[in-house]
Amino acid sequence: MLFSFEKLEVWHEARKFYKIIHSIISDLPNQERYVICTQLQRAALSISANIAEGTSRKTGKDQAHFICIAFSSLMECLNYLILAEDLKYISSERYKELRQIMEKISNQLNALRNFQLNKLS
Repeated sequence: MLFSFEKLEVWHEARKFYKIIHSIISDLPNQERYVICTQLQRAALSISANIAEGTSRKTGKDQAHFICIAFSSLMECLNYLILAEDLKYISSERYKELRQIMEKISNQLNALRNFQLNKLS
């Protein structure tokens, strides 16, 4: 049996994104282990976790709330990746690749949120 979140493409994309972030973190300098690395890893993990948690909620409004939290975590990741590029921890090319992935997830989260809110009408 699959739970409803396991059927969502955006949840699968968020899992893939986390795996990419996890691999990037190992390449960052040691002095960033407890600063950018920790925050970036937690924010990336929060995306899929909030999608999963939101699907367990009873109302569309509650479900949409958790998708908003997932979106906020995605934007937090973007912030850390911009800083990582600024500090030359990741290349501009890698940053652009990540940004494209994040834009796809962002669009999917917005569509899911709108769907959940429209259930209220």
